[in-house]
Amino acid sequence: MNAMDDLALSRTVVALFKNVVFKETDQEYWEVIQAQKNKIEDYVGKIGLTLIVDELDGYGYLKQRSYGEGEEAIPRLVPRHGLSYPVSLLLVLLRKQLVEFDSTTGDQRLIITRQQIAERLSLFLKDTTNEAKLMADIDKHIDRVEKMGFLHRLRGNEERFEVQRILRNFVTGEWLSHFNERLEEYRRYANAGEQKDGEVKP
Repeated sequence: MNAMDDLALSRTVVALFKNVVFKETDQEYWEVIQAQKNKIEDYVGKIGLTLIVDELDGYGYLKQRSYGEGEEAIPRLVPRHGLSYPVSLLLVLLRKQLVEFDSTTGDQRLIITRQQIAERLSLFLKDTTNEAKLMADIDKHIDRVEKMGFLHRLRGNEERFEVQRILRNFVTGEWLSHFNERLEEYRRYANAGEQKDGEVKP
């Protein structure tokens, strides 16, 4: 491997540490992952991480390695972050919509508008007469989910988003099996107006 290859590998690993790498938007890094996947796996494996690559949907990311009984675990490098109730709820709603979309259409890309997100999310948020504040709060939740890599704002149209399929790896089937139970919890939260944090962990 020459110096240029070393530099490309280093940049790609740094990009993976920072966020998800998508084939569509991170072509340079994606090509390195394809060409040097084994080297990346060897490197991150030494610090307790696993490289996850989905060839079909075109993305790659790093995940904390799980350890079996009797194995000595390396301290976590990727911290677990508790998510606020509205952000957790938005992730679940988007995941459910992705399941519905895949079961009813043959399209690959689920595109959703800001208004559609707001309409779904507001059903489970505390009632308020301040519509402007509600929309400002919803925009903050959307921004958070976008920064996490689960929504991609379409270029030239700030009101439309593509739901990223990596969401399927984050909000698992176990989450969806308890979906109705969780929604009931969220409804009680909205009705009671209690401050409560939900938590989603990859």
